[in-house]
Amino acid sequence: MDTREVERVGAELASYVADVFASQRPKDQRAKSDCYLRGLMPEGRRKSIQAMAARLPDGNGRTRSSS
Repeated sequence: MDTREVERVGAELASYVADVFASQRPKDQRAKSDCYLRGLMPEGRRKSIQAMAARLPDGNGRTRSSS
């Protein structure tokens, strides 16, 4: 799955994340869960946080710069 395909299913994934992680506190953890799951979906051998953030347009800039 490439990044464009991940973005295409983004709304469905966001709905899923909202349901599954609804009880997760604090609320910003839910947004991070969405980004994490989208980071797992694209092709790429490395599934570290830094590698996943680098592949996503909204990946955490602070995480990217620390790699």
